[in-house]
Amino acid sequence: MLEKRNPSKAGLAQAYSLSKRGEGPNPIDIHVGQRLRLRRTLLGLSQETLGEAVGITFQQLQKYERGANRISASRLFNLSQVLGVPVTFFFDDLPSPESTLVPDDQPSETQEFESMARRETLELVRAYYRIPEESVRRRTFELVKTLAGDPDDSAKAG
Repeated sequence: MLEKRNPSKAGLAQAYSLSKRGEGPNPIDIHVGQRLRLRRTLLGLSQETLGEAVGITFQQLQKYERGANRISASRLFNLSQVLGVPVTFFFDDLPSPESTLVPDDQPSETQEFESMARRETLELVRAYYRIPEESVRRRTFELVKTLAGDPDDSAKAG
């Protein structure tokens, strides 16, 4: 007879709870899909182009990016190779189950993602990396931070 084990008694970490049927996409699948979309857009790839590269339709890629469909391990590995990132990239910045509350003064992960996916942001990043001299890129970076009123700079000044 098999004995049921309590994960906390066995010393295992608390797992993310999986969403049940009818509750919508799992938050992890949504996060992985957002990271997939972020990398694809930063590389300037269309859904159709990336889909062709990994052998799926752009509609399937859309479902992955929304978190509506879960990405298998082998497909995630394939996507990581095509996009030039480690598999762990898709799980970077994944909030822990305990950290569901976001302080009011901090942008949510969704807001940060949406700002990174804007065409203006992508064009700015691409233009920045086209600057051939590293010292000029660094000065440009510092200029933009100053113009934006970077909070880290005000702490240094005081």
